Amino acid sequence: MGLVPAQRLPLDEVLLGDCVARMNALPASSVDCVFADPPYNLQLGTAGLLRPDQSRVDAVDDDWDKFDTFGAYDAFTRDWLAACRRVMKPNATLWVIGSYHNIFRVGSALQDLGYWILNDIVWRKANPMPNFRGKRFTNAHETLIWASRSAESKGYTFHYEALKGGNEDLQMRSDWFIPLCTGEERLKGSDGQKLHPTQKPEALLARTLLSSTNPGDVVLDPFFGTGTTGAVARRLGRRFIGIEREESYAEAARARIAAVTPLSQAALMVALPKRAEPRVPFLSVIEAGHVRPGETLTDERRRFKATVRPDGQLGVGPVAGSIHKIGALVQGLPACNGWTFWHAERDGRPVVIDAFRERMRAAMAG
Repeated sequence: MGLVPAQRLPLDEVLLGDCVARMNALPASSVDCVFADPPYNLQLGTAGLLRPDQSRVDAVDDDWDKFDTFGAYDAFTRDWLAACRRVMKPNATLWVIGSYHNIFRVGSALQDLGYWILNDIVWRKANPMPNFRGKRFTNAHETLIWASRSAESKGYTFHYEALKGGNEDLQMRSDWFIPLCTGEERLKGSDGQKLHPTQKPEALLARTLLSSTNPGDVVLDPFFGTGTTGAVARRLGRRFIGIEREESYAEAARARIAAVTPLSQAALMVALPKRAEPRVPFLSVIEAGHVRPGETLTDERRRFKATVRPDGQLGVGPVAGSIHKIGALVQGLPACNGWTFWHAERDGRPVVIDAFRERMRAAMAG
């Protein structure tokens, strides 16, 4: 099943109609990522629910969120997930968001259809709606499932280093603390009321797209609503295909996306992950003259010492080994990253030897 050229796709368009029928008309294996915010099948029955100030709670009671039975909802879920899987490229991934009302049923359907779940993400809301009746815990989160097309899909996009760099050099966790969509970001109708009851915050979409797509990738949203996915995709240099069955939402989405200014290419440049960078062995650093045979290397605090050998190993007394092995040995540890542990004395201060490797990589790239 070959890949389909992007020019055959209705890129950066909002398609009006049933999502399954519209997806079935798209070429197979043609999109890089799917973000789906399907109906939650809430069926809350909260018409009489009041806040403490006696104002009515604006519940989700739209027709698009109503299903007669769980069986009907499950059949709908399997249909749209199967349609998504057909249009996903072999290494594409899918995001789907839901609440406790539906996300477990969606997860089961995903697995039944052959998807491979990579993570579940807890979106913890910074400002959740209170539980006015006081009969349950305040519902303060929603769940996102991130899945690859199959267990064999190993080459999916995940920008681990970029996420870590933006998280103060800590691994990005699977619990995200992001506020609800409020203020100027919330789209309003002519009556001043919110245009869509479940509009998602742009920050949530930005994190998903930055983590799992590249500039120029095609992102499909089969439940487009007021176009949050399209607005964020346009800003981040991605292409989108939106499908929406409600004309009023589609019109609002088109106007919203048209007002977005894309970021510059420089701002969107994706750094290569460490494992994709050119391999530079320590011997090459020696041969390039950045470190000399016979030179003494130390840790940053100068507690440990080792001698550079001309063959690219380090020596401590009669023992020789790689920069990693000797770094672990002197510390009494099972493992060590020698590139960040060992330092060379330069102008009276210790310089980490990884700086020399990075200098060589930069020269190779130039």
